Amino acid sequence: MIDATARIGAEVRIGPYAVIGPGCVIGERSQIHAHAHIGRDCTLDTDCLLLPKVTLVKRVHLGKRVRIHSGAVLGADGFGIAFHQGQWVKIAQLGGVRIGDDCEIGANTTIDRGAIEDTVLENDVRLDNQIQIGHNVRIGAHTAIAGCVAVAGSTRIGRYCLIGGAAGIVGHIEIADKVTVGAMSLVTHSLTEAGEYASGTPIQAKNDWRKNAARFKQLDAMARTLNTLKKNGD
Repeated sequence: MIDATARIGAEVRIGPYAVIGPGCVIGERSQIHAHAHIGRDCTLDTDCLLLPKVTLVKRVHLGKRVRIHSGAVLGADGFGIAFHQGQWVKIAQLGGVRIGDDCEIGANTTIDRGAIEDTVLENDVRLDNQIQIGHNVRIGAHTAIAGCVAVAGSTRIGRYCLIGGAAGIVGHIEIADKVTVGAMSLVTHSLTEAGEYASGTPIQAKNDWRKNAARFKQLDAMARTLNTLKKNGD
């Protein structure tokens, strides 16, 4: 189903049951596979590939040679809510999503549209499967992110970064260029210098882990005792 206002370039291939909404522009030689859904006011530049069941909700712009794997959703509402008079109230998400040239987005990955400004992936960003990118995030060129990473809203990730699988990145922080974050790490503050960072706890025997977990709860008391001993010269 192709809306009458959509513009379709030369040599475009559209699979069965695909939907192209109002105001869309599909660039030359792009391929849209079966059951893909392209919502209102989306733009694909030349040579893009949307595999089956990709969803572009609305106001999504793809650069040249963008490849999106099955089940990915771009342009859904960002998680914008405010607590008012005892209940959550939804905040309208008015921005879009802009994807640079030569990006690749894995299966079942989700990229929310911005609240006011766009969520942005610069050129040659590579996202693995099952990644969550929150609203108003910006990811610098040539950065690669492994599966199951979650990036909260309004975070800025620099260029040439590598983010390991299942890492979590809180919102409203900045990560410098050429930063590597290890798998399972939790990034809770801005990383202002290039380098390698990690916070995940390596696996160990269950009994050892239980003992260490119990000791971890006692670290503050142990540190206070140690400081007291140092002050007393013991």
